[in-house]
Amino acid sequence: MSVKLELGSGKPPSIGTGLAVLDYLIGELATSARIRLSLEVAPGAVDEAVAAAGRGVGEALAPLLRAPGATGNGFAWLPADEALAGAILEVSDRPLVASNVDFSGVGGLGRDVVAVFLRELAEGAGLNVHVRVLEGKDPQHVLRAIFKALGAAIGQACRTPEGER
Repeated sequence: MSVKLELGSGKPPSIGTGLAVLDYLIGELATSARIRLSLEVAPGAVDEAVAAAGRGVGEALAPLLRAPGATGNGFAWLPADEALAGAILEVSDRPLVASNVDFSGVGGLGRDVVAVFLRELAEGAGLNVHVRVLEGKDPQHVLRAIFKALGAAIGQACRTPEGER
């Protein structure tokens, strides 16, 4: 597996997990976070690839979340068409993901691929993550709103608060 992650936008993310839908969602996260991300996961079983992707992105984020001046916490509410989702997070010694969404089989993904990715991301980065969906009927829109909100919250958590520059 190969992960390169740094603050800044402009360069489109390069994601290869073996699951096109997950690649797209991680790309949405990176774009909303305003991070440059390159992620390549070796081909293999879906569950292993998803876990490796989540863990790899989380571990790459950990130093940015704990860098001097980084807030270490963030929140965002973002839409995707009719869906509206929010993500609130903070650096924590007890990482977890709490959500009001059942991710099993959402968006055409088998099993709980999204839940596995989010759990591994939280554990790898050392984050307490709360995800809430306020609106949304179309599963793809709901997932996109979640990843956009999570990305924006991560981007906020990795940066210096306004006014303290």
